Amino acid sequence: MFPNAAELSRSFDLMPAPEAFDDGAINPLPDHNPIRDLPYGGVLYATDRAPATGDCAEPYYPSARGQVLRLGAARIEVGDTAMTWEEARRISLLKNRPKTYPLRVTGVTEFGILESTRNALFGREPGDDPAAPGRMFAAAINAKLAISKLKDVFIYVHGFKVVFENPALVAAELWHFLGYEGVFIAYAWPSTPRSRAYFGDADTAAGMARNLRELIRFLETDTDVRRIHLVGYSAGTRLVTRVLEHMALINRNAAPGGRRYGEKLGNVMLIGSDVDRELFAAMLADGVLEVADHMTVYVSSIDNALNLSRMLTGHFRVGAMFRKEEMTPHLLNYFAEREDRLSRIDVSHAANAASGNGHAYFRSSPWVSSDILMTLAYRLSPAERGLTLDPETGVWRFPGDYVARLRKALADRLAAEA
Repeated sequence: MFPNAAELSRSFDLMPAPEAFDDGAINPLPDHNPIRDLPYGGVLYATDRAPATGDCAEPYYPSARGQVLRLGAARIEVGDTAMTWEEARRISLLKNRPKTYPLRVTGVTEFGILESTRNALFGREPGDDPAAPGRMFAAAINAKLAISKLKDVFIYVHGFKVVFENPALVAAELWHFLGYEGVFIAYAWPSTPRSRAYFGDADTAAGMARNLRELIRFLETDTDVRRIHLVGYSAGTRLVTRVLEHMALINRNAAPGGRRYGEKLGNVMLIGSDVDRELFAAMLADGVLEVADHMTVYVSSIDNALNLSRMLTGHFRVGAMFRKEEMTPHLLNYFAEREDRLSRIDVSHAANAASGNGHAYFRSSPWVSSDILMTLAYRLSPAERGLTLDPETGVWRFPGDYVARLRKALADRLAAEA
């Protein structure tokens, strides 16, 4: 919930290399510099923050709500400018790097407003071509998909109290370890860079869910995407789960044979989720698991940020482990009946998961980042990714020999594809 220094910074060092790549046997990065091939020179973004004005200290988009969704591309500088791509490729895949590998946002190009997100408080300027921003965004996506083996779009939704640059940089580093395949979109909702804004940001996260829903709908209808994957982190999972709830309820009234909201949603990941557990149970009852192909919920018993959130709100969070006494036969049966739609993964024993306050484990733990990326890249099941199932709780865990199991699973997968 509460950020570290990197989340408030406009640049940071690339996260540790996922364990899957550390021995060098598997290298997701191409021999040539893929960044030069990007049709838009960086990472695409969608933000419902208001744009910066002349007297604003923020260079691009401050934390103020902008009502509508603005689309664009952020230019990302990766690594030391003096590095060759061959050197950058080698260094970035090392868990213990001899030098830093910085990421920074160097500028943005805004395409304009996604027309379907206008509302009663935000009209249209005379003479605007309302469809132009969407056309530009779709063209950028389609141009990248055309040169990618992976025809998927990944949307990263950030957590509480971060500046605009943070989701763009996190999206860039996740995309880096996917070998720049597919398209990554940074979704920058208007979180406030102040600790006391926690409850206000909760309202914002819920209110801005409509814009994320419309973005997904636009991608489904106006681009060449095959599947869309959502990676929600911390307070950002409030947007993600609210969107799924919207779609589930809208789809109830869909005409037989008609288009459904979320029809191209693949994997939905809730990482360190700050959603109220009881509210999430109501969402499950409304059918959120029926919207996407699969939902993966990462949980932890050592996430101190979620422990603090529980103290502040008085309610357990989705990203916290159930206590043993809470695992009733009814709950165990509920999860078992939905194992094809829902996976719960305990990161408590993953390497480096306790780093900091134990909340940003998807970046700090090479094991967890491997699990996330292998799911997105290869759509492997938890067992295929080297995890083991605890029969008493129905939760997947990282075993002590996880690294060996993961590498064998990847070797088997790559051999099958050869």
